[in-house]
Amino acid sequence: MEDRALKRKAYKIVLLFGVVSLFADMTYEGARGIIGPYMSLLGASAFVISFISGLGEFLGYALRLVSGYLADRTKFYWIIAIAGYVINLFSVPLLALVPSWHWASFLVLTERIGKSIRTPSRDVLISLATKKMGHGLGFGIHEFFDQMGALSGPVLVSVVLFASGDYRFAFIFLCVPAFIALLTLIYTKLIYTDSVVKEEQEEGDHLKSHFFMYVVASGFVAMGYADFALLAYHLKQSTSVPDGWIPLVYAVAMGVDAVFALLFGILFDRIGFYALMLGIFVASAYPLFVFSSSSIFAFLGIALWGLGMGIQESIMRSAIAKLTPPGARGKAFGIFHFFYGFLWFLGSTIMGYLYQVSFKYLITFSVACQLLSLMPMFILSKSFSAKSKSSG
Repeated sequence: MEDRALKRKAYKIVLLFGVVSLFADMTYEGARGIIGPYMSLLGASAFVISFISGLGEFLGYALRLVSGYLADRTKFYWIIAIAGYVINLFSVPLLALVPSWHWASFLVLTERIGKSIRTPSRDVLISLATKKMGHGLGFGIHEFFDQMGALSGPVLVSVVLFASGDYRFAFIFLCVPAFIALLTLIYTKLIYTDSVVKEEQEEGDHLKSHFFMYVVASGFVAMGYADFALLAYHLKQSTSVPDGWIPLVYAVAMGVDAVFALLFGILFDRIGFYALMLGIFVASAYPLFVFSSSSIFAFLGIALWGLGMGIQESIMRSAIAKLTPPGARGKAFGIFHFFYGFLWFLGSTIMGYLYQVSFKYLITFSVACQLLSLMPMFILSKSFSAKSKSSG
């Protein structure tokens, strides 16, 4: 009876974290679609906009190494998560007040830093709560809500911008989802009792070789995944897709991401790493279609790209919860995100160069990187299968 009550509470906590992410993503993903033109109006060059965006993404991943380690050392998961969310969310509406692109650049970087501060602690809190319901399902639900926010945020900002014609008002309006996200987070903290996670607290604080093997495997996947900016560029340059359709194509990809994050999350709880291997294998075909001159094939490729993103954002985090003890999980999420972000950046740079050289080289590089991840994943799956049989 007590176990059933804990499971119900775990579901409630995961749903609340999902609502937090939904409104948080509405805030900063809504802003991301208009940061470029807004900074250009403030006098920033194309180089400055590109450089600040790239630096922000790198900081958004790299600093998770520090924040994850700090979270494990202090055990102040909630304090760090809430502080990160405040910085992450309220840097966005403050953009309405900046007098120049220099200050706008500072706030763009600050927003990414806030995300890097709160992400490892948040993921640890979710991983602890999902022990009772299944890590795959829990992270799948969270990613579903997350992508619904990523989908609806730009649409909301677009409506506000069409109605007002004022970028500053659009940024101020994003205070609304930011406050809803923060209030929901505080409520989640109030009901997140130790009874939900008490069984997890005595399992050690050392990372084992399986975790580092998993980081290597995930890094190969990240290297082979092109950023949507490159896919959008290809749609504009090599297919007959009108400019106005490209944001809608991205929205569809985020919808595919959300659905398959949930489906593969459930599958992960049933068959473990085999679900991750299946998802990687299917999604590895995306460059074969997306870098085509046919818009139909390109759309199919982007759907496969969205499927792969859903798997990376849900199952990959779920696997870390399986591979690491609670006492080292903040550090583990930090290490994972650091190398994942760095190798994504490296792979994107290589693929951007290969795009100018040969589509065949680009496609070969992308597919090969993703398929190389399957061998360490297979070793992990066999290891965990043997462990479950011996414990059974």
